[in-house]
Amino acid sequence: MIVGDILRRNAFLYGERPAVICNGRAVTHADFLERTLRLAQGLRSKGLQRQSRIAILAQNAPEYLELYGACEEAGFVAVGLNYRLSDAELTDILIDATPAVLAYDEEFAKRVDAIISGLGEPVQLLEIGGDADSEFAYERLIENSLPEENAPRADEEDTVCIFYTSGTTGRPKGAMLPNGGQAAQAEIYARAVKAKATDRMLIVMPLFHCGGKNLEMMYRSQGAAIVLHKSFNPQSIIASFLEDGVTAAHLAPVMIHQIIDELDKAPKKFPLLHTVHYASAPMSVALLKRAIGHFGLVFVQSYGMTENGAGTFLDKFQHVLEGPETEVARLASAGKPFEDTELRVVNDDGSEAEIGTIGEVLTRAPGMMSGYWKNPTSTAQALKDGWMCTGDLGYLDKEGYLFIVDRKKDMIISGGENIYSREVEEALASHPSVSEASVIGVPDSKWGEAVKAFVVLRTNAVATEVELIDYVKSKIASYKKPKSIDFVGSLPRLSSTNKVDKKALRAPFWAGKERSVA
Repeated sequence: MIVGDILRRNAFLYGERPAVICNGRAVTHADFLERTLRLAQGLRSKGLQRQSRIAILAQNAPEYLELYGACEEAGFVAVGLNYRLSDAELTDILIDATPAVLAYDEEFAKRVDAIISGLGEPVQLLEIGGDADSEFAYERLIENSLPEENAPRADEEDTVCIFYTSGTTGRPKGAMLPNGGQAAQAEIYARAVKAKATDRMLIVMPLFHCGGKNLEMMYRSQGAAIVLHKSFNPQSIIASFLEDGVTAAHLAPVMIHQIIDELDKAPKKFPLLHTVHYASAPMSVALLKRAIGHFGLVFVQSYGMTENGAGTFLDKFQHVLEGPETEVARLASAGKPFEDTELRVVNDDGSEAEIGTIGEVLTRAPGMMSGYWKNPTSTAQALKDGWMCTGDLGYLDKEGYLFIVDRKKDMIISGGENIYSREVEEALASHPSVSEASVIGVPDSKWGEAVKAFVVLRTNAVATEVELIDYVKSKIASYKKPKSIDFVGSLPRLSSTNKVDKKALRAPFWAGKERSVA
């Protein structure tokens, strides 16, 4: 099965029901398939063949999903571009991906001129919006193309999209995701959350990121409508919950935080909303409790990464606020493996870690990448004996719940002791004055590294450095407490994922040193 089969099935079963709703515009499943097939044929007329790359520089819109659909059906490869990157960074990605076509929003037209000027090879342009009579016009291409009955289609093994990683560990790498694996993963996700055709799934995470695309595809696999937002605004999301009949949503923890802050000022009820997916970054237990207070037990968590497909899942009933200590503690876990996902925690020598022992998390799932585009060295480092080496550190409890404690690169070694930043961040976040916290290791002449925290206080809240350090010491072992705290208005975030950019936090402290750890 390929993802294109899902489009055809939806058009047959739910043809007149909405497939995409965006800014008051609705596209039915039948029309979505028709436009996708026309687009695929139009791209073939431009000389594209199976596995030709199509780069997309756009904000969320129905056309973005149509471009994905053409790739899913015809065997092209979608390469979503993060428009928040600099022109030079985008040029580097295009040089690496060598797309045959660059599709772009009209608002990015001037940027496209600068970006393609640095390419060594020509690329065909396709403008979304703008002058309908232009030779580059998206709508003109669709209108002038007709689907062919026997047109070539994708195979399960074809790469359907390449997602470039955020580059926290170096130059961005393009993770190649197989068509059949993505179709299987969508249905695995859908069964886990009991998605159905009557759902309306809100997607605001950018479609150049795997999180937004995966959740969109999960609900699309069941014939649901996608309520698509171009960008995030907490007031707009709250209004959409009520006005668009939203039943499910996918939000990063930082988005949930902003929505809750709005609801603290003006509480509302959302009777149709039954599922909120959170991912992309850990959510502190303190924030999760606030969120449940507003929305009820609607939250589910999925843990994974661009490269490894389905990872683990924490269901609604597993979000236990009161009860046995072991069950409440699992609120901080990443849940259990999805159906058809295998998971291991291993020691440095590759042996299985004992229950409760921290090691590297390895996964194997149908949606796992086939490798990094034109990067066999990184592929060999990431994929070993069929397993994806996530680079995340965690442990399993006796019931099989996975707890992520850090990234390998985020581990702090102070005085010979391993300190995991997540544990310190959780302790800080539980303080009533703290809105967000991030912890890094900084150079220390005595201890090698010292624990440093960056804290964002809640509106009108007050706390001192000494107060918070003493508070953390009361929650966890004294040697894990921050040695210093900087109070900041906000934390730097990676533009593609909204994760805290710890590389940026570390940079001033490790400048001029050979390594960014002791």
